[in-house]
Amino acid sequence: MLTNPLPEFMAEWVKADGIDPDRFAELMRRWLGPGADRNPVHDLETGRISAAEFERLLAAELLERTPAQPGAADRAAGMLTRMFSGMRVESSMIDVVRTVRAAGVRTGLLSNSWGLDYERDGWDALFDAVVISGEVGLRKPDPAIYALASERLGLPCEQIVFIDDLRPNVQAAAAAGMVGVQHVDLETTVSELEILFETSLR
Repeated sequence: MLTNPLPEFMAEWVKADGIDPDRFAELMRRWLGPGADRNPVHDLETGRISAAEFERLLAAELLERTPAQPGAADRAAGMLTRMFSGMRVESSMIDVVRTVRAAGVRTGLLSNSWGLDYERDGWDALFDAVVISGEVGLRKPDPAIYALASERLGLPCEQIVFIDDLRPNVQAAAAAGMVGVQHVDLETTVSELEILFETSLR
C-alpha cells in the first residue's frame, strides 16, 4: 500500500521483457494455486532460495531461445530488478504514515519481500519497527509473522491496526487479534484510520 499496485508494474515488466502475459498468469496460478507441488514465490519471500535462483526458475518457465532472442539463462540475470523497476512510492500514503506517527502512534512496516534490497533512507523517521519476510524467514499470512511484528512494536496485537491491500493478509491479521483494514484507495483508508484513531489525518 506504500507503493503503486503490484499488478500495475508487473504488467509494465511483462511488456518490456517481451513475456507472454497469459503464460506468466498461468505460471503464477500453477505456482501459487492450492495444492501446488512447489512454490518458488513463497520460497523467495522467506529467503529459502536466492533472488538469482528464483530468476533462473522464472526464466526457464517464461523464456525460450529463438534466433532473435538470447536464451533464458542469458536473460535471467536482473529479471527481478527489471520486474520491480516500475514500482513507485506512493507519497500520499507516506504522508499518512508520517502524520499518524507525529500524532503519537507507533508505526511499523511488515512486508513480504521478493529478494531485493530495500531503499531504507528515511525509514527511521517513519517506522518504529520493521519486519521483512526474507530477513525473518516468515511471510504474510503466516500467524507467526504478525506475532513477531507485535513483539517488535512492543504492543499487543489487540492494539495494532494492520493495513494491507490483500484480503488474506488482512484476514490473518484479524485472526491474530489485530484490527484489519483492507486498503482499496487512499481516501477510504484515511477515513477508516481517522475513525479508529479519532484524529484528523488530512
